[in-house]
Amino acid sequence: MSAALLRTSTVRNALRAGAPTISRPAGIAGMSFVRGKATLPDLPYDYGALEPAISGRIMELHHKNHHTTYVNSFNAASEQFAAAEAKADIAAQIALQPLVKFHGGGHLNHSLFWENLAPKSSGGGDPPAGALATAIDETYGGLDAFKTRFNAALAGIQGSGWAWLVKDKDTGNIEIKTYANQDPVVGKYVPLLGVDAWEHAYYLDYQNRKAEYFKAIWDVVNWKVAEKRFV
Repeated sequence: MSAALLRTSTVRNALRAGAPTISRPAGIAGMSFVRGKATLPDLPYDYGALEPAISGRIMELHHKNHHTTYVNSFNAASEQFAAAEAKADIAAQIALQPLVKFHGGGHLNHSLFWENLAPKSSGGGDPPAGALATAIDETYGGLDAFKTRFNAALAGIQGSGWAWLVKDKDTGNIEIKTYANQDPVVGKYVPLLGVDAWEHAYYLDYQNRKAEYFKAIWDVVNWKVAEKRFV
């Protein structure tokens, strides 16, 4: 593994009106596309590189199986949407929008998530620096207080979803926000750092002890990527 990620820019309004076409303004790497189709990005580290926080077995299943399903299903829904659009079948386009949003969101969220992680040997777990560190201190009173608030948000998710540290494009302020299922961070917010709270992200390692997973993942968080997204 350890192949370099294909570097393209982020997705703005990826799911606007359920449309399958994806544009890429600057800001976030990790998406790879072939002739308009989403493809599974390579990880920038080996599956076992995040142990003991996240096992190699979970990383392989999560990346190779779950993320691949989102990619393939998004591409299939996008093709169906394009066919419906070509036939001016408005009802079919509307019916397909939830699939485009769910699977497209799953692809976007996971592509960002992999980059949010790094082995300890590559800086995983090191505290944030620069402007983002200052923003965290000013907003939450320090990194430890931020982690407590973030983990509380994760624990409050009912069912499946994500917690994100985001930047408000209008104000420049940072916030902790939760999203259900695979809803992506779009619109007025820039995703800086996200944690997957779906059971498939932790259950093989932690079973029903998800609070342990929420605590352990900070040992492999890659703040360098979040800092770049914050600029």
